[in-house]
Amino acid sequence: MLTATLLGLVVGLILALTGAGGGILAVPLLVFGTGIGVADAGPIGLLAVGMAAALGAILGLRDGQVRYRAALLIAAAGMLLSPLGLWAARLVDGRWLGLLFSMTLLYVAFRTWRQAAGPAAARGPAKLVCVRGEQTGRFIWTLPCMRALGLSGALAGLLSGLLGVGGGFVMVPALQRYTDLTVKSAVATSLGVIAIISMAGVATSAAQGGIDWSTAAPFAGGALAGMLGGRSLAARVAGPALQKAFAVVSALVALGMAAKALLF
Repeated sequence: MLTATLLGLVVGLILALTGAGGGILAVPLLVFGTGIGVADAGPIGLLAVGMAAALGAILGLRDGQVRYRAALLIAAAGMLLSPLGLWAARLVDGRWLGLLFSMTLLYVAFRTWRQAAGPAAARGPAKLVCVRGEQTGRFIWTLPCMRALGLSGALAGLLSGLLGVGGGFVMVPALQRYTDLTVKSAVATSLGVIAIISMAGVATSAAQGGIDWSTAAPFAGGALAGMLGGRSLAARVAGPALQKAFAVVSALVALGMAAKALLF
């Protein structure tokens, strides 16, 4: 129980310090820290990341940073695919699931490093299909806008169910690429999406009896505590150096997971 709490605390701190994509380390920490498989760690990681994201989203909503209509649209698309991901995770061999997770984590490490080196390089060519009205400050909803956000949400939902990740590493780049939101607003909106999609996946998994609550409860509690403590710390230590450190750690963890899947 103490180990799960401490691991959750680390996840919450990482999520607060690095943004919506930081929760992807929840599953590797559970795998290496408690010895459970990726398929069993996924729903537990999803629960913890979802609760921490919900807390971050509530605080972001209070500050007027969350675009809640966009979050609901994206989350609705994600919730359609999340059960499919959960179903696939139970069918895929644990070794292949570990390899897939390690490749996803390597991708996150690569993107994070590029973003730390220069936000423009990570963002890519601008394709702003979702823009806000000058007077209302709300998105002008068009078919290309809804399609771009919906497809991004569907991918995030599939990965959340399959790998137990919140999908922030999909949503934040998508919101930056397709919308005119600031980075802070994109992260806050992404946290709202993660919270909704994660809770849907957790509910499905819990109904199927796929969650070990003796590990999940302390892990999620630790993540919430880490999120609260990390928010005050983030303003002082966040920056390119921290993002690069996160990228290096993520890459090393990804290589460790790949080695574990291939050699054991």
